[in-house]
Amino acid sequence: MGNRLSKIATRTGDDGTTGLGDGSRTRKDSARIHALGEVDELNSFVGLLLCEDMPPDLREELVSIQHDLFDLGGELCIPGYEMIKDEHVARLDGLLEKYNADLPILKEFILPAGSRAASTAHVCRTVCRRAERSIVALSQSEENVRPHPRQYVNRLSDLMFVLARVLNRFAGGSDVLWNHERQRG
Repeated sequence: MGNRLSKIATRTGDDGTTGLGDGSRTRKDSARIHALGEVDELNSFVGLLLCEDMPPDLREELVSIQHDLFDLGGELCIPGYEMIKDEHVARLDGLLEKYNADLPILKEFILPAGSRAASTAHVCRTVCRRAERSIVALSQSEENVRPHPRQYVNRLSDLMFVLARVLNRFAGGSDVLWNHERQRG
């Protein structure tokens, strides 16, 4: 892994470029940096979600996801590097199965609402989808982007949807259903 930062204000980015983990430099508006920024923002929102009240096992799983997202950023930061693997994606599949098992079947769309924790999980979901789009765009412009980061954020966005439902129930509420028959206008 690259050098650890000991000095934050290096001024090396004043020219509009930034250093990657392999020592190369790229423009700050490149697809790679855009994808890195989206993953960083997602990780920050997961950190915000962790400020909320939730079951202890869910908290531990979200902390583990934060570490995975940091690793995912590391993989994106070093072209050709591999940190996210099949087992990371499989772990999310297991969490999806675990948390979805006790939820009622949805017969209507739900709104991204309810408790503050659930609403924050929905924000994580939407930021995750944006990160996924950025990773897809990066893989279109560069060849050395493995599929695992894209698969990981795809599963994670599904998990955040499920966790929003779980967190609404944990807070004593339920899903906020979209009312397609409401009066408009």
